[in-house]
Amino acid sequence: MKELEKIKNEILSCKKCPLYKNITHYVPGEGSPLAKIMFCAEAPGYWEDAKGKPFVGAAGKVLDELLESIDLKREEVYICNLLKCRPVTSDFKNRAPNLNEIEACSPYLDRQIKIIKPKVICTLGNHSTKYIFEKYGLKEQIQGISKIHGKVFEVKSLFQTIKIIPLYHPAVATYNINMKGILKKDFYFLQTICQKI
Repeated sequence: MKELEKIKNEILSCKKCPLYKNITHYVPGEGSPLAKIMFCAEAPGYWEDAKGKPFVGAAGKVLDELLESIDLKREEVYICNLLKCRPVTSDFKNRAPNLNEIEACSPYLDRQIKIIKPKVICTLGNHSTKYIFEKYGLKEQIQGISKIHGKVFEVKSLFQTIKIIPLYHPAVATYNINMKGILKKDFYFLQTICQKI
């Protein structure tokens, strides 16, 4: 789709914040422009930065497994991040995005949502959940991901109704194997929601 390609090209030459100075690749996002489901995490990590694609490291393997468990392929959904560049500490470790970076980068995500018009937005982790909740007037309902994961928040935008489902970031299963069961349960729930849209 031309509009998504246009955004991608803008991202690939973006200098709106200083993050671009330390990256290997921008990570615009990928998947179907007709996706019913969008997965939005907070920012690229080491492997995403190295390859220019979202979710290609250990967390990506977990996400692929979760998608497979509910008969979905990556190509059928859209996967992206709130930030399109990897935020790092001075010693090049991953860090959380700061407010200036989110402010500079989030218009790209807003436009991606507007073009794709997903029926379901799955936010992965606290930062993307906070941003999407604030964007859709759910600020009062923001809580830690452990309290709201797997719940449906329905919002009406100008043209459609969107279901927002906060989920744990798949990376949690790489630190704590017991979390995989919770993630799988949330994804089965996501499957039941998607069968109705």
